[in-house]
Formats: sequence, C-alpha cells, structure tokens
Amino acid sequence: MGKKKVIKQTEEELLKSGGAAAPAKKEEKTEAPIGRIKEGKVYVSSSYNNTIITLTDINGNVLTWASAGSIGFKGTKKATPFAASKIAEVIFQTIQKLGIQKLAVLIKGVGGGRESAVRSFAAKGIEIVSITDVTPVPHDGPRARKVRRV
Repeated sequence: MGKKKVIKQTEEELLKSGGAAAPAKKEEKTEAPIGRIKEGKVYVSSSYNNTIITLTDINGNVLTWASAGSIGFKGTKKATPFAASKIAEVIFQTIQKLGIQKLAVLIKGVGGGRESAVRSFAAKGIEIVSITDVTPVPHDGPRARKVRRV
C-alpha cells in the first residue's frame, strides 16, 4: 500500500481555520505566569523498574516531567542511579528556562535512583529548601492467615 503522507498545519493555520488544536481558555487566577515562577516542587518517584521525576509549581500544577524510559534507557538500566542523574539533568534544564530558584524535593519509592537524583540537583547549585520522604508505609497491613490445623 505504501506510506501515507500526513499534512501538518502550523498553529497559525489551525487558529485561522478554527481547528480542534486551538487551546481552550482556562481561568488562571491562582497560578503565576510561567516566567515569574520562583519556587517549585520536584517529585522523585523511584521504583525497582524505573525512575520518574516531575516538576510542579507550588500549587502542584505539573510543569514538566521526565523518566528514564523517555530519555532512552531500556530494561534494567532504567532503575540505575546513573539514569536518575541523567533525568535530573534534563529537569534542571527546564528549571533554568523557567527561572526557578528554590526547590522542595519529595521522594517516593525504594529504587536506586532516589539519592542520586537529589545529589545531582544539589550539585547543580540550585537551592533545595526541603527534602521529604513520602514513601507510603502500611501501618498494620492485611489480616494474618488463620492457623493451619492438621
């Protein structure tokens, strides 16, 4: 059958024609404009299989995210400390573009990328206000099995 050509319209053409890609208007009274953000939160979610870092503003609105898989790591390499430090570098570039100066870091999970991601943020010279571990810990857990009778 052959390859199909996809015709892409520019944003200006879409806006003129009233296409579906026109952004919907939202009320943004509580949020600061992107150029004026001074503080942010970084969520580091590190599991045995992957590491995901999310950058948000103070209100919790996601600005950007990156994972080991999204930057090219595959398989077991996604859960390594080296992959976590590379993800932190990608997020740091966005932090510089937005002009964020202070970060609160929230760590979740048990993977190997927890510590190296925080260390790479600190090594870049950004001011880390707090480091919080928000890993969920069960208080009591499920009911124990009943005693086996022979």
